Amino acid sequence: MRPKHNITVAIEPSLLKRARAVAARRGRSVSALLADELRQLVAADAGYAAARKRALALLAAPLSLGGSPLNREALHERRRLR
Repeated sequence: MRPKHNITVAIEPSLLKRARAVAARRGRSVSALLADELRQLVAADAGYAAARKRALALLAAPLSLGGSPLNREALHERRRLR
């Protein structure tokens, strides 16, 4: 088992009372409840950071739509437009 660290959290008494009730309904301690929520928060943040990195990489890469490059003659050729 990994070593754990204790932290101190300052919250309002009414919030603590409600947190204890939620933890009791789930059969958990308030500490375990908070640890689970922090794990989810950190995982979601890591997922967001990875998605952002992928999106920025896609934006930085040139977009290929197929086709061939145009030259001056092809751009000014009027017969194709009729």
